[in-house]
Amino acid sequence: MSGNIEHLFSASGRALLGLYFFLAGGLNKMFNFQSHSDYMAEHDINLIPFLLTTTMLIQLIAGATLIIGYQTKVSAFLLASLTLAISLGVHDFWTMPAEELQTAHEAQNFIKNMGIMAGLLVCAGLGGGQWSLDNLISRELQRN
Repeated sequence: MSGNIEHLFSASGRALLGLYFFLAGGLNKMFNFQSHSDYMAEHDINLIPFLLTTTMLIQLIAGATLIIGYQTKVSAFLLASLTLAISLGVHDFWTMPAEELQTAHEAQNFIKNMGIMAGLLVCAGLGGGQWSLDNLISRELQRN
């Protein structure tokens, strides 16, 4: 593949992951705080206001920095860690009866989250790529 296509794929994947957390994660929690609180309560999560607010802020801030490629490795690792914690705490399908629809729903969410976490770990390992703010800052620092 040519370099520009690789840079486009890297930047697009990074931005889509960031948008997922910023829009579907942080903004959704902000505007639907009570429904997310109720969902967490159904899963016997403690400290719901604190954890939900913290999660929302991490998703908004780290999602935005992932979109622009700033502090990409840190942001991606933070979101991957958060995704793992949420998956283990909320999408605990292994504690539910096998024949229920909710069990299948939670299993699907868990597996989806593992795929998202895999993409985040790739970003955490490789960084923001050529078309990122991290790269722009690095080039400017090398000039000076």
